[in-house]
Amino acid sequence: MIRLALAALCGVLVLAATPVAQVVARSEADLVVLHVSVFDGRSDAVPDLPRSAFVVRDNDEIQDITFFSSTDVPVAVGLVIDNSGSMIARRPMVLAGASAFAASSRPEDDLFSVIFNEHVRFGLPGGVRFTRSREQLTSSLSRYPTSGRTALHDAVIAGLDHLKNASHQKRALVVLSDGDDNASRQTRAQMLAAATASDALIYTVARRDSTTGTHGNPSVMKKLAEATGGVAYFPRTDKDVVDSFGEIAGNIHRGYSIGYVPASSGDGRYHRVTVTAHMPGRTRLSTHTRDGYVAPRPDGAP
Repeated sequence: MIRLALAALCGVLVLAATPVAQVVARSEADLVVLHVSVFDGRSDAVPDLPRSAFVVRDNDEIQDITFFSSTDVPVAVGLVIDNSGSMIARRPMVLAGASAFAASSRPEDDLFSVIFNEHVRFGLPGGVRFTRSREQLTSSLSRYPTSGRTALHDAVIAGLDHLKNASHQKRALVVLSDGDDNASRQTRAQMLAAATASDALIYTVARRDSTTGTHGNPSVMKKLAEATGGVAYFPRTDKDVVDSFGEIAGNIHRGYSIGYVPASSGDGRYHRVTVTAHMPGRTRLSTHTRDGYVAPRPDGAP
């Protein structure tokens, strides 16, 4: 386990983890742990890269990598599904996508669903926070009728809050919507702030409106994914949506954990982080990482 390895090697406490660039470690030693996904071309995750393939920059300064792991561990994942009136005709697509995701998940993964229109509800039965049953996850998407308006912001924030209860270190949301919102109590800015501050990776799937040929508000879906180092998908057909769910389930498990101690730490400021990957004979490698983190001040000073 990453947590145990870091504690033994560095004497630090790892609070959480996720498969992409997520700052999850804080201690007196100022260790920063990032989780990085590498893709070849658009979205095929690349495994088995060595430590030497990566370069980490913190506020444009190259860092010495002190911890590296590419271990595949179980994840906690929530499906956040738009269940508003505009989705009535897309019900078969939603169920097929969820089935594809469940089929590609690991037996040890902890899964849940958030079903939203103007109301935000959890799909699993009362008292069940997570499930490892693929059938229970899929059936949870049919628990509430399709109708009403769209509270995307509230649903994403609820999903992120729910992930705080997860026992697995790696955490993610998969959000299916068009990016529009006409019913949330919380704003777009609040949603993006919650995503940036969380320890979860967010993948977004912006469904295409069959009548207009558009994806609603694609910029919101892109920003939501990029805020956490995730990937935004913009499928053109229902089949592409289903394929995207299966691909996401596989990619969530592929990633690298990279640790370093920045030269300027404990300053309470925002640190911009970039991670690049280079390997002889491999071209078009791209990384998906969190943009940065706010460094803690010594002894919790404001």
